[in-house]
Amino acid sequence: MKRILVVGSAGQIGAELTPALRKIYGESNVVASDINSNCNPVLKQGPFEVLDALDDKHLHTIVQTHKIDTIFNLVALLSAKGEKDPQLSIKVNLGALNNILEVARQEHCAVFTPSSIGAFGPGTPADNTPQDTIQRPNTIYGVTKVAGELLCDYYFKRFGVDTRGLRFPGIISNVQLPGGGTTDYAVEIYYEAIKNKKYTCYLKEGTFLDMMYMPDAINAAIGVMEADPSKLLHRNAFNVTAMSFDPEMLSDSIKKLIPDFSMDYSIDPVKQSIADSWPNSMDDSSARNEWGWNPEYNLDKMSADMIDILSKKLLS
Repeated sequence: MKRILVVGSAGQIGAELTPALRKIYGESNVVASDINSNCNPVLKQGPFEVLDALDDKHLHTIVQTHKIDTIFNLVALLSAKGEKDPQLSIKVNLGALNNILEVARQEHCAVFTPSSIGAFGPGTPADNTPQDTIQRPNTIYGVTKVAGELLCDYYFKRFGVDTRGLRFPGIISNVQLPGGGTTDYAVEIYYEAIKNKKYTCYLKEGTFLDMMYMPDAINAAIGVMEADPSKLLHRNAFNVTAMSFDPEMLSDSIKKLIPDFSMDYSIDPVKQSIADSWPNSMDDSSARNEWGWNPEYNLDKMSADMIDILSKKLLS
């Protein structure tokens, strides 16, 4: 990677991936882009382009103008939001990816596209979910993620485009609030614990889901793109995870640092149904064996960092 374009840079992942890439590859060599021009000023400390990823001609112009060789595609309508507008989810999630892959084919770019635990469904083994297993999701978000994995595989096998991806679990960040995903509770709970000492969870007790702290997610995205391609048996997309927990375990971790914190429940049936269709825990041994994936954060280490950083932000 020498000249990088981040598409959807104002989202939860992009807002932190872009500065991390600039730190490694140089500020002028990483172009941030987003449909929203009124975004985090940090993104505009280097090259920035206003881009609707569904505008293939503008995308192509940006790639040519900046001599891009690697594209990080972070454009997506997330799971809960996607269920409210399935047609928009198809248009955004697959339309943007199709445009990016086609430009990459023409301009000889590598492409990173995140998939998700949402690519699995109720027929998938829930515990220690294998890298290669049945993928029959029952959400439109999941459907677009499976289609995206297959489309990336096709462009690699048919046209030689260097496509790579990760099946991300829920991602927890102290920088950017999430945008309509089923796992958002695991971010919201820290804000409410610090501000109000209580939280009402929309998922029921005992709902296990894979999760990952954002620093690990950033390292995983960069790591898979830097991996030796000759060692990659899988490409689109690797299971990656760092921890699996239910709401009670997360609450208990927070209580170690905020003893008077309490949590109750008000179940959201749509989000609960989505969570119930996803794995409890994934087997990420392929990522560990093929390119050395190894997360740094467990639940308690993440909680300590989240509470320390958010306390300074929210209570100062």
